[in-house]
Amino acid sequence: MSTTYYDDPAVRVTSEFVEVQGQRFALAECAQIWHRRGSRSWGAVARRGALGAALAGPVVAAVLGLALAIWLRPSATVTVAIVGVSLLLGLAVGPIADFLLEYMDRSYVRGSRQLEIWARWRGREVQLLRTGDALRFGQIYRALQRAMENHRPAARR
Repeated sequence: MSTTYYDDPAVRVTSEFVEVQGQRFALAECAQIWHRRGSRSWGAVARRGALGAALAGPVVAAVLGLALAIWLRPSATVTVAIVGVSLLLGLAVGPIADFLLEYMDRSYVRGSRQLEIWARWRGREVQLLRTGDALRFGQIYRALQRAMENHRPAARR
């Protein structure tokens, strides 16, 4: 009886084999499984920086507005207007921040590097998977580790 450790449209890991994009590799023929990290995606890093700047923008605008109101020393009406607009900009951060923080959190789940899973299969190195999705990579790699751990005792019997 075969146990499935991971299954999505492109990858399936069972106690007997790993199947990637329709190509099947028997675990009994895999001597070793390992992973490699590829180069950093500077686009992903830049997107995170832009999100951070977008989060800080309204706060900076509010602080600058307050500083301007203090520095210019305008009439009371203008001061109240500047402080009011600055406070509104500062308060605008709340709803926007929730959206931006969620997006930033998802960017960390996806990761900023290409991640690869390799196997020594039938005596040669084979790349099983390459993805930038760090969460999915971790799930697949852990499933492969469990499958290999649970496969070995059965092979010795």
